[in-house]
Amino acid sequence: MRCSVIVSAVLFLCCPAVCQDRSAAVQPGQFEIGRHTFFDFGPPFNFYEIFIVRPSATGTSVERITLTPLGQKCVAPAEVKAASASTSESVAKLLGDKNPCTIPEKVLRRESKRCKKCSVFSGADVVLQVRCGTLTRLIRTDILEKDWFDASPHTPEHTSWTMQLLGRLDDAVGPGIMDRPIFLLPEKGEQPENVMDSPTLRDVSAGKYDALFQGAPDKPSDLYRAAQDHPFPPVVRLLNSSVPLGEGTFIPPTYPPLARLAGIGGRVSFKIEVDPNGRTTNLSFESGHPLLRQAVKDAVSQWRFPKEATSQEIQITIEFGLNCSRQAD
Repeated sequence: MRCSVIVSAVLFLCCPAVCQDRSAAVQPGQFEIGRHTFFDFGPPFNFYEIFIVRPSATGTSVERITLTPLGQKCVAPAEVKAASASTSESVAKLLGDKNPCTIPEKVLRRESKRCKKCSVFSGADVVLQVRCGTLTRLIRTDILEKDWFDASPHTPEHTSWTMQLLGRLDDAVGPGIMDRPIFLLPEKGEQPENVMDSPTLRDVSAGKYDALFQGAPDKPSDLYRAAQDHPFPPVVRLLNSSVPLGEGTFIPPTYPPLARLAGIGGRVSFKIEVDPNGRTTNLSFESGHPLLRQAVKDAVSQWRFPKEATSQEIQITIEFGLNCSRQAD
């Protein structure tokens, strides 16, 4: 009797805490991932993605929420985007040959210290959240730029597994941050993307996934709220004309994307003459930034004047203005 008690006591002391809950060794049926991607060029310099992976009747559903901080003032507001897809693969198939509940913490710590003295300019901080029996586990992985770009990066085992898992999720929901252009030029007539309300977005707003980004410069909940405000579109208006421009004559120039990106605005003054067909001719600029002049030239070529304007010299001033005020939807 005494021997059995001693053996039981020894087993209790030697067995790790996870062994007390045998269900922790079972492959999890769902998980969430937070990926903070950062670059040394911008703004913005940081991007945030939340993956919610759940079993479905046909396999697995994958939802991705992408949150981007404010970039360049007046041009790139904070934004939130949502994408979802389904795959015929099970959650276990997506996880591959690893069970995140059984990965030893000491191995993860060793991998995170692999490049203490390295200069890291770009990379990704990844946190996988998974339910292991009665416990919720956060598994952190640091992906370095050499893991992305080096021919022989010598990426550690579990970091490589995390990258492969994220690759499968990106394949499911479509292009992600790495496929984004380095510089996004504003497009003509663009409007902020309206993301439909959903339980997931309400959870993001309430801070449910903030814990996946501890140590990052931003919280998803703050970014979600910031994305609800949008800048007013830029304004191009006719300031004055020596001859009244009738309705249908004045076609406002399109604000050049490069000028918006560079924060260029102001007035453009010029003179034109009108030929017998009502078309503009002899356009000559008196002032205005070169990036704005071409937009004016393109617009003026479309103007049509009545016969009484023939052979007149017309003095015109147009103003380009970046409206940096923000509006709520």
